Amino acid sequence: MNNIEIEYMEDELAVSKKSSIYLIVKRFLDILFSLIVLIICSPIFLVVAILIKIDSKGPVFYKHKRIGKNGKTIYLYKFRSMHKDADKKLKELLKDPKIKKEWEANFKLDNDPRITRVGKILRKTSIDELPQLLNILKGDMSVVGPRPIVDGEIDKYGKNKNKFLSVTPGLTGWWACNGRSCKSYSDRMKLELYYVDHISLILDTKIILKTIVVVIKGHGAK
Repeated sequence: MNNIEIEYMEDELAVSKKSSIYLIVKRFLDILFSLIVLIICSPIFLVVAILIKIDSKGPVFYKHKRIGKNGKTIYLYKFRSMHKDADKKLKELLKDPKIKKEWEANFKLDNDPRITRVGKILRKTSIDELPQLLNILKGDMSVVGPRPIVDGEIDKYGKNKNKFLSVTPGLTGWWACNGRSCKSYSDRMKLELYYVDHISLILDTKIILKTIVVVIKGHGAK
């Protein structure tokens, strides 16, 4: 074995060790952050639960099937922001060619008629995402990472599919704090993959700070 091969192996080991330390620190911070925010926001959970029940019929929480790290199936927790028959209504809406085209392009609809009155407020303020702190405690998600996607989205990533799935999805991320729903799906993929290529605690911190500003201003949330 020559010196170049030895140096390469040492570099790979150093990168692997650095990555392991990053993941351990990140997991510790995820648990600490989610526990603190859950305790602080417990009164908000109660108020939101009451408003949801008053506004429309159905459960307070909604579980949505998504794809997690390494292709694992996870269920995303959210405050219910749609009418309880939303999935059934979507099938009816997709019979309209224009709506179907919009859905296939972005996997969401502008002026979605399925969203409740309270749901519009929850989405605009991103409060509907708070129950995902439970996903973070479980380890299915991290505070920062690419937003978890549904089955129909993964093929859009093409050759970058495995790269995208190599990272734990997050409550917020580089796309989420840089335009979110205002971006095209193509731009979203570029932003998500940028995070995967540049993942670090410094970038994570930057994303969290930017997210706070974005949430306060209500930019990109629909």
